Amino acid sequence: MANTSLNTLFHCVYALHYHLVIVTKYRNKALTPGMRASFSEQAGERCEAWGGELLECNGEADHVHLLFTLPPTVALSAFVNALKTGTSRRLRKEFAEHLRRFYRKPVLWSRSYCVISSGGAPLDLLKTYIQNQGKD
Repeated sequence: MANTSLNTLFHCVYALHYHLVIVTKYRNKALTPGMRASFSEQAGERCEAWGGELLECNGEADHVHLLFTLPPTVALSAFVNALKTGTSRRLRKEFAEHLRRFYRKPVLWSRSYCVISSGGAPLDLLKTYIQNQGKD
């Protein structure tokens, strides 16, 4: 795995990178640059609290992208749920006046999300490596 630093726990070595996309409810263009900056800060805190690291965060008015690492002890769906719940609550409190124009109920994020594992070698290279195991 070129250009990938490995992390360790007691009995494992790992490099787990995820690309997460979260969209606003109804794809409303509700996120201002200030909200995205606040979200990025909150996401970094959340990643660190779960033992990971936020590598990159950016987005547009109706969605955000995150690139982050997490240890293998973390259930990814639990992390995403905690991230969406916590950031929704804090952003709705911090930017209440602005978000009232978009939502009457206490919502911000859509229930759905997209998460893709990333980093390391391309899949074709890994398939070839595994197929060639045991061949001399």
